[in-house]
Amino acid sequence: MSASPTLRRALAAVLAAGALVGATALPAVADDHRRGHRSAHSPLVIGDVQYDSPRGNDRSNRALNREWVEVKNTGRRAVELRGFTLTDRQGNRYRFSGFRLDGRSSVKVHTGQGRDTRRDVYQDRRHQIWDERDSATLRDQRGNVVDTESWGRRGPR
Repeated sequence: MSASPTLRRALAAVLAAGALVGATALPAVADDHRRGHRSAHSPLVIGDVQYDSPRGNDRSNRALNREWVEVKNTGRRAVELRGFTLTDRQGNRYRFSGFRLDGRSSVKVHTGQGRDTRRDVYQDRRHQIWDERDSATLRDQRGNVVDTESWGRRGPR
């Protein structure tokens, strides 16, 4: 049994309306990041953040390396991070040089000194960077914001 032309037109209109509603809803979801600002076109996000050494800050390299910001690649393909930067509110900047982040993986950017690996890189600093009220901003090699993560109380500084 075949459907009448009127029924087919009504069904086509309902399906078209559903597709239109679905298509207009997608950009709002893609642009929304749970805690900060995120580029809708990048698989890179700032993940977990460990500011201030959890076991106290005795200014040792070990304490500095307990402070880190995680950069995650949520996509399937590897991303070359050469020239990408990670900055805080005070303008401290770490520049990635020749680092490839595999798909569906992450890297922790530690404050202190150490040997870079596929999972951990080091800023080689001798003082803390990330405060209890701060933000981390990841920018691509052109200076475009890829993701921003803020924590602590918001308000004037």
